[in-house]
Formats: sequence, C-alpha cells, structure tokens
Amino acid sequence: MIRLIIRALTARGGEESALRTRCGMCSGIVGIVMNLLLFAAKYFAGSITGSIAITADAFNNLSDAASSSVNVFGFKLSGKPADEEHPFGHGRLEYVCTMIVTFLILIMGYELASSCVQKILHPEAVKFSYISMAILIVSILGKLWLAIFYKTLGKRIHSPALEASAADSFGDMASTGATLISLILSKFTSLPLDGWFGLGVAVFIFIAGIRLFKESMDTLLGKPPEKEFIDKLVQKILSYDGIVGVHDLIIHDYGPGRLFGSIHTEVPATYDVTEIHDTIDLIEQDVMREMGMLLVIHLDPVVVDDDHIAALRNMTMDCVKSIDEALTIHDFRVVAGPSHTNLIFDLVTPHKFRYSDADLARMVEECLRTKDESYYAVIHVERNFV
Repeated sequence: MIRLIIRALTARGGEESALRTRCGMCSGIVGIVMNLLLFAAKYFAGSITGSIAITADAFNNLSDAASSSVNVFGFKLSGKPADEEHPFGHGRLEYVCTMIVTFLILIMGYELASSCVQKILHPEAVKFSYISMAILIVSILGKLWLAIFYKTLGKRIHSPALEASAADSFGDMASTGATLISLILSKFTSLPLDGWFGLGVAVFIFIAGIRLFKESMDTLLGKPPEKEFIDKLVQKILSYDGIVGVHDLIIHDYGPGRLFGSIHTEVPATYDVTEIHDTIDLIEQDVMREMGMLLVIHLDPVVVDDDHIAALRNMTMDCVKSIDEALTIHDFRVVAGPSHTNLIFDLVTPHKFRYSDADLARMVEECLRTKDESYYAVIHVERNFV
C-alpha cells in the first residue's frame, strides 16, 4: 500500500521541490484522516467505558490530526518559489509550522493532565468492554502503518518533519499500549488505575511536545548539518586537483532543499589563477547538482613546496596539539625579518573551550618561543560553524 502511494506520487515527475510538496501534502491528508478516525473510535470507547486513559489517548490522536493539518499548510507554503521579499525562498515555514504544532501539543498535554489529576482525586469505576479493547488494538496497528508510511516518505524527500511524525507515531503506539493494559486490568481489579495511566499518557504527550519544540527551535536558531553531510562535502572538494585543504565552512539552512554555504579552500600559491578559478567554478556547479547546496568558495594560496615553511608549520602544530588534540590551525604563513620571524595563522578551538582566547594564544606563543626566541606568533582564534 505504501509503495503504491509513493509510486503514484512520483509518477508525475517534475522538479524535486514539486515532488516534495506533493508528498508532504499527501502525508498530511493521510494523517488527518487516520487520526480523526482513531479519535472518533477512541472517544466512543472512552465514553462507553468511562476511562479517562482512553479519552486522553483519543485527544492525543486529535492533536496528531492538528499536527497533520499544520504540516499540510506548511508544505504548501514552503513550496512557494523565492520572490523579492523572500529571496531565499519560503522553506523555513515548515519549521515555523512545526513550532505551532508544538504549542498545540503542549496545550493538549496540560489539559489532559489536569483532567487525569481530577480522575485520580475522584476515581470512578471503569467498565471493561471487548469492543473498546478491539478499538485500541486496531489503533495500535493503524499507528504502526502510519509510522512506517511517514518514515518511508520522510526518507524519500529528506523531511525532518515527517521523520519526527514517524517517531511520534511509534510513541503513540506505546501510549495506546499502556491504555490497553489499563483497560484489561480494569476487568480484574477495582483499583483506581485509570487516572494514573491517563496521566502517564498526558505526560508522554507533554514530553513529545517539549522534544519537538527543542528540535524546531534548534533548526530556526541555526544548527550544524549532519556530520555525514559535512564529511561528504569536504571529501568531494578535496577530490579535485589543486585543492590541498579546506576550512571555515559555513552552512545556512533556509528550509529543506535550500542550503547556502561558503568555504575556504587552500590551493598551491604557484597555481595559475585562471586555471584554479575554473576548478572552483566546476566544484560549485557539481555541489549544487549533486548535493543541492549553493556553495561559494574562497581561495587561500598556500606555500606547499618549501621544506622550511613545512617544518615550521609542523612545529606549530605540535605546540597546538600539546595543549589539546581538538585544536587545529590553517592559513599558516611565515614572514621572516632580520631580527625575528612572524608565524601567522588561524587557530580553531571548540566551543566552550577550557581556556580563554587570550590565554590559549599566550600558551601557544610561549611554546613556540621555547623552540626559538626569534619566533613571534600572530594568532587569530576562531570557532567552527559546523
């Protein structure tokens, strides 16, 4: 069934952005229909049994239907092309819609938790029903199908929103399973467990909302791309003739499929400018075609055929690594004078490093001065953006 839906969505062809919009809207509509059906069935089951746990689980499905509705809206708007007011496109609307869904989930979780606390303080008997038990079992199976559907479609269009929906659906299976256990226990005991199970479902909804809030907030604030993506990009750039090193990679995410980046590449100083410029143009075109990112590349000429400079660079690297293995250097240059030699380089440190920039620069310079009193370090300390 899932393969048939995906085949139907991809059969029309067209650009990847159009396919993404179709897949996103289809997933949203399927989610709305499925979750509304589950809400109606569970609300009915909760009414005939008097179980607050089942009713809470029903409203969990209602919040999922609302999430799917916002996702439809988000995919539709985020698929709009760039315009004069939004030259980077509208892709981030998908993340904004995720934030809206998050607030809906948190409100729902709070209201359900309040109802469950009242049920704990004033317990009522739960009426066991085989019909209700069957509804919950079917609900678990339905959520399993929906989770696989979301995950498969999310991987196809590389959508973090759909993959989050898949994880949420797997979690819903666990909460419905707990509700099912609560209903079964009501047949064998008169203990007021229903309110506690319902509170557990409400807490689960609340935790899921907080997790989604953090993920969407991190994306909007600007988080680094996955390590696999960075490694693939760096390895690709280094595979071209004339590129001997890369650094200062910066990537901006303006929504799925809308990545903009810049990077510094080190090239031999003896290379012909026109020739290496042609290589850079080729890299930018290939990265855009293969990885979907508009990349701007800056050239840094470096001396690669001078044994003395190479030795000084290795010596400097030894000093840096003696402080911390996580430290790196780049843009290494040497300016020699009659009385002293300037070693000029950028020093990259992790965020929240244990030493201040000034202390770190002083430690590196002291190490270099122990090698030779004529060495002076000109250090620019910076952080990685990825």
